[in-house]
Amino acid sequence: MESWLISGLCVQLRNHAGITICPLRNNVFLSYVIFPVDMLDMSTRNVHQGNLRGTLVRFLKAREWSVPKAHKMLIDCLNWRIQNGIDSVLAKPIVPSDLYRAIRDTLLVGLTGYSKQGQPVYAFGVGLSTFDKASVNYYVQSHIQMNEYRDRVVLPAASKKFGRQINTCLKVMDMTGLKLSALSQIKMLTMITTVDDLNYPEKTETYYIVNAPYVFSACWKVVKPLLQERTKKKIQVLYGSGRDELLKVMDYESLPHFCKREGSGSSSDSLDGVDCYSYDHPFHQQLYNYMKQQSLKLDSVGPIKQGSLHVDVPSPGLEEVKIAETIESELHKLRGGNGLTHSFNRIKIEGP
Repeated sequence: MESWLISGLCVQLRNHAGITICPLRNNVFLSYVIFPVDMLDMSTRNVHQGNLRGTLVRFLKAREWSVPKAHKMLIDCLNWRIQNGIDSVLAKPIVPSDLYRAIRDTLLVGLTGYSKQGQPVYAFGVGLSTFDKASVNYYVQSHIQMNEYRDRVVLPAASKKFGRQINTCLKVMDMTGLKLSALSQIKMLTMITTVDDLNYPEKTETYYIVNAPYVFSACWKVVKPLLQERTKKKIQVLYGSGRDELLKVMDYESLPHFCKREGSGSSSDSLDGVDCYSYDHPFHQQLYNYMKQQSLKLDSVGPIKQGSLHVDVPSPGLEEVKIAETIESELHKLRGGNGLTHSFNRIKIEGP
């Protein structure tokens, strides 16, 4: 069934102007190679990273196995990459470094290790991210750079390290500090989510929600029914820091710092006292140095140019719009009702 759908998607792509599909057989599985022309060449290679069959499956899954919808999504993704210069985004480091440090301090994300199956483990400080030290363009640029570095560097390195193809990551979402004021962050989070959903589909195997306060519980109850079943299955809401559950899928060394002690929340227990979010953490140092090196290869004349990269963020789908509106509505209710006094209290939340 899956191979038949992939064949259908390849026919759609073959009929699209500028793209030719050549089928190849590898053992019992059908795989395909895209031979695009002009600027599509680099974009296509950066999207599939040598695993074209897996890429086609990702886009099919994201569109509930509808060949026409998956075809449109993939073509839209390639066009978005070309129109916004995404393929050269890793050659455009955010400068000066103090500005990049400020972004790291207010958009909290980091790589903490690998799961027992080899997937990279990313930590996100959702509740403590403020997005208030730079323009929206800089935050979107930084997020896309993180995605591209994951796909072009981190996942290939993980595949080599563990001796098998690894195409997805795990994300541990820390809700410590989430308040009713999160209403002002919804637009930023919606933009980031839209970029991921439309251009980096099915790159996360599981989302683990930890340290969830009351305000998250209230929003989750009204948002959960709006999600597709496929999405619901990928989200696990864990009790407290989630340490015991996470240790089933990763070693202690790979746990985010906020999960290493029950109830630790914002604990600074981490590598040499540097948490995974920090600009000084080895992961962020490697990422930033990689971008500076790529910039020198792209333009060996003159200093690195300052200024953000403006990226057109696609319009969110109906599901994303409905979810954002529902969260806003629920937060307004909590602001005006008795939910305010409970905003910092963690409670036990049943998983999805």
